[in-house]
Amino acid sequence: MADHSTNGAAPLPAAGGSRRAVFVISLICAAQFVLQLDFSIVNVALPSIQRELGMPAAELQWIVTGYALAFGSLLLAGGRLADLLGRRQVLAVGLALFAIASLACGLAQWPIMLIIARIVQGAAGAMVAPAALSLLTTTNAEGAARNRALAIWQATTAAGATAAIVAGGLLTQYFGWRAVFLINPPIIAILLALVPRLPAGKRSGSGGSVDVRGALLVTTGIAALIFGLSSGQQHGFTAPATLIALALVVLLTTGFVFAEKRSAAPMLPLSILAEPARRAAIAAMLLIGAILAGYVYFASLYLQKVLGFSPVATGLALVPSTVTVVLVSTLGTRRLLARFRIKAVLLAGLVSMGAGQLWLAQITAGASYPAAVLPGLVLTAAGVGLTLPTASIAITSGVQASDQGLAGALFTTSQQTGAAVGLAILATAAAAATAGHSGSLVDGYRLSFLIATGLAVLAAIIVALQLSTKSHRVEPGHQQPGRGAPPPAPPAPAQLGKS
Repeated sequence: MADHSTNGAAPLPAAGGSRRAVFVISLICAAQFVLQLDFSIVNVALPSIQRELGMPAAELQWIVTGYALAFGSLLLAGGRLADLLGRRQVLAVGLALFAIASLACGLAQWPIMLIIARIVQGAAGAMVAPAALSLLTTTNAEGAARNRALAIWQATTAAGATAAIVAGGLLTQYFGWRAVFLINPPIIAILLALVPRLPAGKRSGSGGSVDVRGALLVTTGIAALIFGLSSGQQHGFTAPATLIALALVVLLTTGFVFAEKRSAAPMLPLSILAEPARRAAIAAMLLIGAILAGYVYFASLYLQKVLGFSPVATGLALVPSTVTVVLVSTLGTRRLLARFRIKAVLLAGLVSMGAGQLWLAQITAGASYPAAVLPGLVLTAAGVGLTLPTASIAITSGVQASDQGLAGALFTTSQQTGAAVGLAILATAAAAATAGHSGSLVDGYRLSFLIATGLAVLAAIIVALQLSTKSHRVEPGHQQPGRGAPPPAPPAPAQLGKS
């Protein structure tokens, strides 16, 4: 990897409990909470939107797919822009654009206006997420301080996802569907007023520029993948649009790899993927993303369509899993990482996720929530609380400060891509099982949970095989180099050796 000067603020002092450190973590996690909230909150409002705007089902799904398409495909570009143009600047622009798009969603009078505004929301989110995550990693030194910050980040993500279901139901029921969008601008206005207090950082001092060709190839490639999977789920994987999109994925990905090898300033320096441990962490994150998206989706459907829960009751039923993620992430994971290597913690988390999915695979039509659902949710959530912070540490550790935006984008992109691929596969399998068993929804849901169990086993095998060589361990007092010091050669991701 090229030797770039540090891009971003120098790490905060080791006294991670300082007021400045608390402020930075709080503000960045608040931005992530808003982002995660809006990613999920619209799902509850879809029936109301369809009735008021008269949207056919084929258009309605683009309210969700349009956001996911823009967000997932632009994350790598957003991360690179944050590295090159300044993380605080990109965060501010992304938040402002997100607020404007939210206002447009809330005031939309026609379906096309709402869909376009949602796509802009997704693009803005793709600027906010990697910029925020890289600010978090560059202002907290590798070791205990960064582990704590990333644990809080992941707990915030989980809290936002569940809060979205509850808040979406309440806002839609009492204030109408437009409220789920109009609540964003005043919150973001407060965040924007505080953003100037974040560390200013520096733009890349290497004279780097945006690799336009690479950005276009990777963005269109990921967009084609998400569109192809969505089309396959909706219309079948033999539909012409699906086949064309998936064929484009192969062509664009191949073109991207060749373009990056020839580029003097690549969009994604392939050297960042040279470390086997980092590749293994990214592969595991793809599978974890699939499990995470699938279990929330199918658990919600089971609670509503089989057990007869209302949308608000469904959100409340998922609260224990959120509480578990928050507690495990903030209180358990960082303490375990202080004693064990990343491999051991990741494996423990994957075992817990697999056990939770296997428990959920035993559901029946007459089962009860406390016995059939709650234990599976809690076991899976405990695994999520262990794996997400640990994987984020594995992917971002040992990366130069000038590439932290890209590293953060790799983590988020792998999670989002895994969610898109996994949900398409799980939904297709569930639909096939339901059709093959006289329309039994439970049989379809059970199969989806069994497949997710297999994904957890596969991720555990990858981690066990690839995270097996000894590598550098970052001690609690380890600091990244200051802005005036040349960065050392990037070590392997921290604590990736045998436990």
